Amino acid sequence: MGINIRPALVSDVGSIFDVRTSVIENHLSREEMRLMGITESVVADMILKNPCAWVAVDNEKIIGFSMILQDEGCLFAAFVRPEYENKGAGRKLVMAAEQELFKHHDVVWLETDKNSRAAKFYRHLGWGNDAVINDVDIRLEKKRRAFCNSILRKES
Repeated sequence: MGINIRPALVSDVGSIFDVRTSVIENHLSREEMRLMGITESVVADMILKNPCAWVAVDNEKIIGFSMILQDEGCLFAAFVRPEYENKGAGRKLVMAAEQELFKHHDVVWLETDKNSRAAKFYRHLGWGNDAVINDVDIRLEKKRRAFCNSILRKES
């Protein structure tokens, strides 16, 4: 059947947390997320308020998700279960998030570890304009024009 992307539902929140805790790079436990203020009830409230999260589904199993902070113009999270990496789900999840962000912002941003595979992945998708945040993290940006160009390349 293949991997499909759809808007996240409140009923998906447990599976979103399962995906988030399954990753190896940038791993966080549920307790670590709770200490950061990221709880299932917070995420459920975000999903109820506006379109801010998408899930990748393979045979009814949620295998990845992306999430935005719409007011800030931020791609907040994009994660895929390790066994589903390099199958296109991450790209589709980021594109769904970008599409919503660019309805409201001309330039969007994210933060990631400068030496991570994620940083390479985002750069491959057209994110750039690196700004150093600290010894570990960078901020990447993407402009609406770059998003439109990547959509055109995908369609041709």
